[in-house]
Amino acid sequence: MANFQNIVSNTFRENAEKAFYAGIKAADPEIALSNAIKINPIPAISKKGKFIVVSVGKAACKMANCLINNLPENANYNAIAVTNFENVIEVEGCVVMGASHPIPCEDGLLAGREVIKRLKKATKDDVVIMLVSGGASALLPAPVNAINLHDKIKLNEILLSSGFDIYQMNLVRQSVSRLKGGGVLKFAYPAKVCSYILSDVLGDDLSVVGSGPSITPLGSVADARRLLINEGIFTKLPNRIREYLENSSFGSIRLNDLDANLIAGNANSVAAMAKDLGAKIIADPLIGDVKDAVHKIIAEIKSFREDESFAIAFGGETTVKLIGNGRGGRNQELAIRFAIEADKILFDRQWCFLSGGTDGIDGPTDAAGGLVDNGTLSRIKNNKKSVKKLLENNDSYEALRISGDLIFTGATGTNVADLQLLIVGKSET
Repeated sequence: MANFQNIVSNTFRENAEKAFYAGIKAADPEIALSNAIKINPIPAISKKGKFIVVSVGKAACKMANCLINNLPENANYNAIAVTNFENVIEVEGCVVMGASHPIPCEDGLLAGREVIKRLKKATKDDVVIMLVSGGASALLPAPVNAINLHDKIKLNEILLSSGFDIYQMNLVRQSVSRLKGGGVLKFAYPAKVCSYILSDVLGDDLSVVGSGPSITPLGSVADARRLLINEGIFTKLPNRIREYLENSSFGSIRLNDLDANLIAGNANSVAAMAKDLGAKIIADPLIGDVKDAVHKIIAEIKSFREDESFAIAFGGETTVKLIGNGRGGRNQELAIRFAIEADKILFDRQWCFLSGGTDGIDGPTDAAGGLVDNGTLSRIKNNKKSVKKLLENNDSYEALRISGDLIFTGATGTNVADLQLLIVGKSET
């Protein structure tokens, strides 16, 4: 923190955005995968074998391109990449399929069937290489036979509005999927499966990233059912899903030399963001409801003296319980809620707060998040709008649009959860 004063030479907002982009750059999937392959090389195959490359998630295209370029010369392989429509790019030697996120679609269903078709053809001489990044859960729907895509879409909508964290959501998703929760291992057996995983999950539990298609499951169908009942959500589910959860259980997972490698995660990006600005890293991530996350940030502010400038960096993945029909995302809602609380304790200090998704997409919007400051609330008020009413309708996008505080990066081709940065100047009194 000693060098913070020297680094902040431009406006707080300019420095915050610059640091945010440094965090995104640190999650570049091609750089991360290249480094990981040097440490954990691609497994060798016999002369009769082939590589079956399956890349899925928001970083799928970049990871597939990198992996193909690192295969042995003249290697026999086939490759498929499934990513969100915004990140679709051509990859030489690879079939690329686009799908929607965060709500599954027919295109994703077709992609799931194609992946299963390829995995079923794997033999003991082959090596399946799974490249997994955030977003894979929605992008590759493969519902069990008892339910259809419409049921899966309804389930996803319920989970996204429930306030569940990523662990809870993916436990439920795994329980009704043929590919999630180790499903790839079943279809690929007896081939060896090697995974390289870009984590968007805090703590980097690989069984959670993308709902763990090539990792053992988070829990059983009974665990998922119990969670839904305890949270009062079970009765809201489509009939076919309720019936399936009441009468089914996970089959056994057959493993054949499981090999899973983490290539990068949220902590790497938080460190890069903090380094760019000389900020203090708060190791405990911002998770849970956005209201609780705001209180945590406020508590950190109170640990600093009023006569010192400071910057603090977080990683996180908060949740929002939807009560209205407005438009926004967890980062946008966190930003506007923080602005309200900060106005009460930082009224005589210059400050700015950024919260953004490293994938460049916050909720069902075209914004990555929000960058608020000590003028945000007055700008909204001057436009004759009520922040309170906007939030009551979960309309954080509109609030930040009015104040000019939305962040637009476009799809970044990576995803390691969210980044938050707060910069505060000295007290003016």
